[in-house]
Amino acid sequence: MTITEILAAAIKRGASDVHLLSDLQPAYRVNGYIEMAPSPPIPADDLEAMLDAILTDDQRATFAETRELCFSQNLDELGFFRFNLATHLGRPEAAIRIGHKELPDYDALGLPEALLECLQSTHGLILVTGPTGVGKTTTLNAIIHRINRAERKKIVTIEDPVEFVHPQLKSLVVQREIGLDTPGFHRAVIHALRQDPDIIVIGEMRDLETIAAALTAAETGHLVLATLHTNGAAGTVSRIVDVFPAQQQAQIRLQLASTLRAVITQKLLPRADGEGRVLVYELLVMNAAGRNIIRDGRANQLPNIIQTGASLGMKSMDQMIREAYDAGEITWDTACSAVVDPKVLKR
Repeated sequence: MTITEILAAAIKRGASDVHLLSDLQPAYRVNGYIEMAPSPPIPADDLEAMLDAILTDDQRATFAETRELCFSQNLDELGFFRFNLATHLGRPEAAIRIGHKELPDYDALGLPEALLECLQSTHGLILVTGPTGVGKTTTLNAIIHRINRAERKKIVTIEDPVEFVHPQLKSLVVQREIGLDTPGFHRAVIHALRQDPDIIVIGEMRDLETIAAALTAAETGHLVLATLHTNGAAGTVSRIVDVFPAQQQAQIRLQLASTLRAVITQKLLPRADGEGRVLVYELLVMNAAGRNIIRDGRANQLPNIIQTGASLGMKSMDQMIREAYDAGEITWDTACSAVVDPKVLKR
């Protein structure tokens, strides 16, 4: 069995990820849950040879030294894949995110129209947030694809690794991969400012330096799109401010208040019919009241802005979950486990 055969079977099953561990059969993640493939276990030596066959000389050297490796690879007959290699008790393992031949469509994903209006800004910061595995990267790439089809812009992306390859349509899209094209996010963002971009896309704001560079880019006439592993607009703002030393936080709040355009926080919930997952989200669109709240250090009050911001397209997560339940897209049990305030469902 080859990597290509395993991935082809996973795609046919509708998996989002494949996990390969020594002496176990391949495991798929389908609709958010792990299931074992109906195939024989893969011996450790066979798995090591299987993975070695897809590596370059530099990647083999890196993996041999660090025992960890993350990279992307395009398999012409199947699409683009993100590989994460590691060792488990000294034996190889791989987690593979299944890519797609086709770029994600913004409307088909069910993303909000109000977010598109924020993308008309010539500068500022738009954040896509949520835990791992909720489609943040897919949303970012759906936005890029939408802009690429409609506007004449230069878009520079910084990704770890690249998951979707964008053709040159109306826009000029430059995609840079961590490890292949640049050593890290912070350095790549600083360099991107010299590449005459209209839009900078940061795959993940992981550290203080990258967040600071993103805020500077958003202040200096660029539209910056980025992801964060945070839950909700309030948690996102607090995380950005708190990562800085105390003496800098007042200035960061001012920067954030002036640059932030929108925060969308995502969840994927299993469909009631068992066929796939439903996207629900919280959307904050910045207005004068929201900017004042951030400036004054009252991020915990941002949910009140969302509750009263329906005219701007804002929605709370609980509201979206209630709507999904009312539409029959998710079960009662799923809704109950996902909401923050159970009263939303009881009403």
